[in-house]
Amino acid sequence: MSGIRVSHLTKSFGDFTAVDDVSFDVNGGELAALLGPSGSGKSTILRIIAGLEQPDAGQIFLTGQDVTNSRAQKRNVGFVFQHYALFKHMNVEKNIAFGLEIQKKGKKEIKEKVAELIDLVKLNGYNNHYPSQLSGGQRQRVALARALAPEPRVLLLDEPFGALDAKVRKNLSRWIRDLHDRIHVTSVFVTHDQNEAIEIADKLILVNRGRIEQIGTAPEVYETPATKFAASFVGNVNVIEAILEKERILVNGAQGHLRHQTLENGSFEPGEVILLVRPEDTTISREHSIETPGWIPCEITGIHYRGSFYEIDLQVGTNVVKSIINKEIFVQQQWQEHQKAHVHFKQYKVFEVSDGYQTVHAMLRQLGYIE
Repeated sequence: MSGIRVSHLTKSFGDFTAVDDVSFDVNGGELAALLGPSGSGKSTILRIIAGLEQPDAGQIFLTGQDVTNSRAQKRNVGFVFQHYALFKHMNVEKNIAFGLEIQKKGKKEIKEKVAELIDLVKLNGYNNHYPSQLSGGQRQRVALARALAPEPRVLLLDEPFGALDAKVRKNLSRWIRDLHDRIHVTSVFVTHDQNEAIEIADKLILVNRGRIEQIGTAPEVYETPATKFAASFVGNVNVIEAILEKERILVNGAQGHLRHQTLENGSFEPGEVILLVRPEDTTISREHSIETPGWIPCEITGIHYRGSFYEIDLQVGTNVVKSIINKEIFVQQQWQEHQKAHVHFKQYKVFEVSDGYQTVHAMLRQLGYIE
């Protein structure tokens, strides 16, 4: 079996449980993202895979081999840190060659491998430069080349773009994806940036409070979130307070109703619920009315130009809802502030409220969602 298998991993620091019974697989050649808010346990999981931390329980398998009790040096893992960790007194060539020299490779083999990697990470002409003479993006590429030099069976990257500015970060993340498509080494990278994870990862492993919330491709996690946290952390979402009746859903403070659809997360008892609705899953219309099931009266309270689209604030009963509208459609419909309209939710997720709406809002803010 190629790839990585993490089985029932647990790790505590004193009374704090950083990793709580975590299991997942990364198939051979996949690029997976450990995605979650700060302090969720992502880096601890990565460090345990690398052998830099020892788990309290559970097992780690690399390419089918149980390495749980193996030292880091014996695991043949490439590790790239957020802050480069380059040797300041060594030039680019020497930094990249370091792991090969530890392996006692021949001088000719080292020279050829270093030249190949310098070409791979697009640093030709920088062979004799020292880290202080390089940009942040260049230093991170040197760190990546150094990690790849010993031909690791897996590559681990801990917030590899965290110290870079937004533009360099975006360019380097795309470059990492292209590089991975060329070398196909099984890779896991830690990030709290959902856009970064969605753009370059084959698989998202969504982590929160030391536990796995959901595993899947970006479309799977985005379109069919398994939990409130998954829905709120990946992408933007409206949190709408409502009441579930036997055959319909009433949005708090609004007239009209939504039909009670078959709920993927189970059948609920009538009572208070939360609807999670993506801004792009809303439609605004003048043509529909309260008599049309699924259309709820609203008022436009804000309009924000976002380049290729408009973001519109809607007052829907007692709820503020954001809607995203294509620029061309917006111009055709000529929406204005204070206009009355009706809104339709093309799809939404329903979750029970056991401790009151304010508790749900507070929990979502704590988990990284900002209303």
